[in-house]
Amino acid sequence: VCAIFSRSSESLDSQLLKLGIFLWPDYSLMRTDLAAPGCNPQMNIGQELRRLKAEWQTQKPDELLEPAPFNEDVVRKSLLASQQLCLEKHQAFRKNRELSTPGVRIYRSIETGIANFSYSFMNNQRLMLALLLFAGALMATLKQQHIAFHSIQTVTDYRLSISTQCLGNFLLTLSAWTYRCITYGSGVAVEHPLILLIFVAGCALMAGINLVQLFFIPQEYQNGGSLKKAFLTIPLYILMLFGAVIYFFMKEGHREGLAIFFSQLFEQSSTFLLIGLYIWSGMLLKQTRLGELIFNIFRPWQLPAELLAFSAILIMAVPTAYTAASGILVLATGDIIYRELRRVGARRQLAWATTAMTGSSGVILRPCLLVVIIAVLNKEVVTSELFGWGKVIFWISALLFLGFALLTKKEPFRIASVEKAWPEFIKALRALGPYFAITAGVLVFYRWVLNLRLDEHSAPIILPVIVLAMIFFESRSGKKKRADPALCGRSRVQASLKDTAIHAGALLTLIGLSFAVGGIIERSGLFQLLPEHFGAPVLTITFLVVIFILIGMFMDPFGATVLVSGTVAMVAYKNGINPVHFWMIALVAFELGYLTPPVALNQLLTRQIIGEKEAQEVVREGDGFWYRHERILLPIAVMGTTLLIVAYAPLLWAYR
Repeated sequence: VCAIFSRSSESLDSQLLKLGIFLWPDYSLMRTDLAAPGCNPQMNIGQELRRLKAEWQTQKPDELLEPAPFNEDVVRKSLLASQQLCLEKHQAFRKNRELSTPGVRIYRSIETGIANFSYSFMNNQRLMLALLLFAGALMATLKQQHIAFHSIQTVTDYRLSISTQCLGNFLLTLSAWTYRCITYGSGVAVEHPLILLIFVAGCALMAGINLVQLFFIPQEYQNGGSLKKAFLTIPLYILMLFGAVIYFFMKEGHREGLAIFFSQLFEQSSTFLLIGLYIWSGMLLKQTRLGELIFNIFRPWQLPAELLAFSAILIMAVPTAYTAASGILVLATGDIIYRELRRVGARRQLAWATTAMTGSSGVILRPCLLVVIIAVLNKEVVTSELFGWGKVIFWISALLFLGFALLTKKEPFRIASVEKAWPEFIKALRALGPYFAITAGVLVFYRWVLNLRLDEHSAPIILPVIVLAMIFFESRSGKKKRADPALCGRSRVQASLKDTAIHAGALLTLIGLSFAVGGIIERSGLFQLLPEHFGAPVLTITFLVVIFILIGMFMDPFGATVLVSGTVAMVAYKNGINPVHFWMIALVAFELGYLTPPVALNQLLTRQIIGEKEAQEVVREGDGFWYRHERILLPIAVMGTTLLIVAYAPLLWAYR
């Protein structure tokens, strides 16, 4: 909420400054009360000149350097200039007092107050991210909502998961404490001492919560359980943490290294704060009827589930282009997509597969921030080229999804007649009218009042405001969420904030540990062992495909982009790989990595969003190999085929 107000207030202050200058041309002079000048504008030049000459004559003759001769003309000019400057200061002071009317004072107090609030937040973004991260991580630890391959179901699952979390969080605390001690012992001023304290305290509290949880096993878990299955309940960030501990603690003896690389998260605080805002937008959206109303447009046509899934892929590509990460989109809107696909009759496996890859191809569409970062880090490419080819690749992947879905459809392909569907279709469109009006109203307000357009920078600030306005509309109009009609607007916002904290904490913790994994790759010198020349473009492309998929399995898109830019990119360029081709391969391969076991982050996020009970129903569904594993096979088939086309098709003409 503070982030929205601060980013909006920055634009609001800019507009208030323009308005102030329009109302009072000298407003820049009136923004503060000037102090009365201490100089004398009526200074007697001749008297002051004689005084200075007398002081010069009384200088001691035994000084190390002889004084310069007294030049009356130079001194007189200097005194005249000082007198003129003094007069200007007094004139500015009088004008400031004359123009500072009660109305101006009220206006400037509002304007400067907004400016100070925005400035204060901008200077404390690291602190805000640290509070969001560890508050959310603590809630995820309390609720056992960290991202894992499988949720806890038995006592064995619980004991193994909690004990490994306790040990992992203790080791992270030890690394953070060592990092803090070394930082303070270096003799250099510590820039952000409070963040170091929150880092240590947050990790210690997580370990403490796990320690207490070991002694209080909830009754909801079944007795017994398999140790093999219990390993799947260990959160993914703990597995990454143990790998980092083995490398930094045991191999390098660099105990603080884990905390150092984890802390890189705070160096990009402005970017990762946006993750919380995007997730909040999705959690707010979950509290509205918008998803249901959008799918109501398709219901009268009685479309096959496969076409509805294809429509969801197309629709969700746009928000993915703004969020720059499909994992964020799955967390934010996955529950809506899955629920609405099931409501219109899609089988569970297909609904899961669609949810997992709703935004996988949207990361290469304008105005994706990830593509902008690539262009900033790599001077060999420009955004126009990347977005141009990204649009082509998006349609390739979308049409491949439609093709695979239609090849594996089970029901006959039927569509309702226009005469039958049209009245209900128009009725569904009318129901969306207020939501379109709300969206347009908020966008117009931001455009004309705050001079903000909807783009990758403003989207995380504007989108929550749009959805909050929708919730307010539904609360006032009585169109409350069907799942719980008793929920008022305030309760729905509170519920969304709670869900946001848990999901953001779990995801940011995982991203922080992915930086540590990137640190292992960087310090191990793994990429330095690569040959400078592979000998043939096909070998280079094959190597890149494998490396990118592996990186996509373990790292967030931003960390992966930074790592690849500084390591693999130069190797590819030296081997004659076109830079645009290289980054198209990277982005598609990253998305394939997020969908490919054994990690498959987007699959794990989908499981977490829909809940373990529904996930078990999905696993039990299906009467053949494809339909039993469609949730995994369909995304891999689509993105894998897309990657093969993107990687090898250009070789037919570009590298002959």
